Amino acid sequence: MTKPIDLYYWPTPNGYKVSIYLEEVGAPYNTIYVNIGAGDQFKPDFLAISPNNRMPAIVDHDGPGGKEISVFESGAILLYLGRKFGQFYPTDDERKRVEVEEWLMWQMGGFGPMLGQNHHFNVYAPEDLPYAKKRYTDETHRLYGVLNKRLQGREFIAGDYSIADMACVGWANGWERQQMDIEEFPNVKRWLAAVKARPAVQRGMALGQEARANWNLASDKNAQSVLFGQRAQ
Repeated sequence: MTKPIDLYYWPTPNGYKVSIYLEEVGAPYNTIYVNIGAGDQFKPDFLAISPNNRMPAIVDHDGPGGKEISVFESGAILLYLGRKFGQFYPTDDERKRVEVEEWLMWQMGGFGPMLGQNHHFNVYAPEDLPYAKKRYTDETHRLYGVLNKRLQGREFIAGDYSIADMACVGWANGWERQQMDIEEFPNVKRWLAAVKARPAVQRGMALGQEARANWNLASDKNAQSVLFGQRAQ
């Protein structure tokens, strides 16, 4: 009997990546909420599986050789699950696999971090910093342009629907608060609607919304003090 995967999760663009994948393949999983505004990510039990104190993370009790394995970092989790389940990640065509990995790394290295900085300075920063706002809004605009060009003549980012799309959809879904005009990027608009129309994507992105329904990070100073300005200690 297949054991459920433990998903350490909070409803954010990075968390959605893993919940979407698990929903797409119909894998059984237990959701363990990591309330990042309350500091759950710093608890010793969580740090034992996610030493970077970031969610998501998973524990697969049916790991390689039937032995438990934990995986942290959302991109690494998608690659692991793609290999484990053999879906949405090419295993028999090296060229297609490289294509998916390129765009997954593009999201991990740019489309996530830069949009995250955009969110920070446009929504959460306690003071108005025009240079920072322009810097990250411009870079966000550039990245949407890259994605829009990539999607010209393609239904999905790497051809077939894949973990690359799962990695990007949660971030692209925030285009409005990133100060983007989605009409400038018609291919992204079409792709975003197509991905969000998938029932598994809808379920994955709905997961945990009730847990944060009354949580407004923009006005929650305690949560901001937990999330922002962290140092090694």
